[in-house]
Amino acid sequence: MLDVKCLISSFIQPWRTSRFTDIHQAPWDFVGDIEALLRQQIAGLDPLYTCVEDVAVHHSATIEAGAVVKGPAIIGPNCFIAATAYLRGGVYLERDCVIGPSSELKTTVVFAGSKLAHLNFVGDSVIGADVNIEAGAIIANYRNELEGRNIRIANRGQVIDTGVNKFGALVGDGSRIGANAVIAPGALLEPASIVGRLQLIDQNSEIELT
Repeated sequence: MLDVKCLISSFIQPWRTSRFTDIHQAPWDFVGDIEALLRQQIAGLDPLYTCVEDVAVHHSATIEAGAVVKGPAIIGPNCFIAATAYLRGGVYLERDCVIGPSSELKTTVVFAGSKLAHLNFVGDSVIGADVNIEAGAIIANYRNELEGRNIRIANRGQVIDTGVNKFGALVGDGSRIGANAVIAPGALLEPASIVGRLQLIDQNSEIELT
């Protein structure tokens, strides 16, 4: 039986030495708690971070004019957030991350060296290290065609009922998501996954759980 509380650490190697290492939750529960967790972390950050209205920015990070970052958020060393990017709902960028123009990041944790090119939406997700998301790719977080139903995931011959109706994806280290691809809500992308341009990844299960 898949241990959902170990999924993040098995997909994302840096998790094991991150500020979240002691948290043992399924990824959808973790992102559900991320705002409170970030506020706790912000209170203990070192002086290399400047904090204004629950937005903590490392002195080496760059946020261009015209970007919007709403707290709580932690923007780590050498991160770059381009003009017209929009971050909200609890966002953590570990280090060396790039959020390109007109990209929206909502309730998401992103590990070192990962990049959103531009015109992306990523919602309620955990993104591993060295992940590249090309222009226009979407990680959706809500199934409006299944309103009122929890997100269920088919994975390794099992059906996982997340118990939540908002969750995007757990994206393993080193994955590549091509331009204009769509990742439907409730995806578990193994490390080094390749998603082609214009490809749809949908791991929804229509199996009725009893």
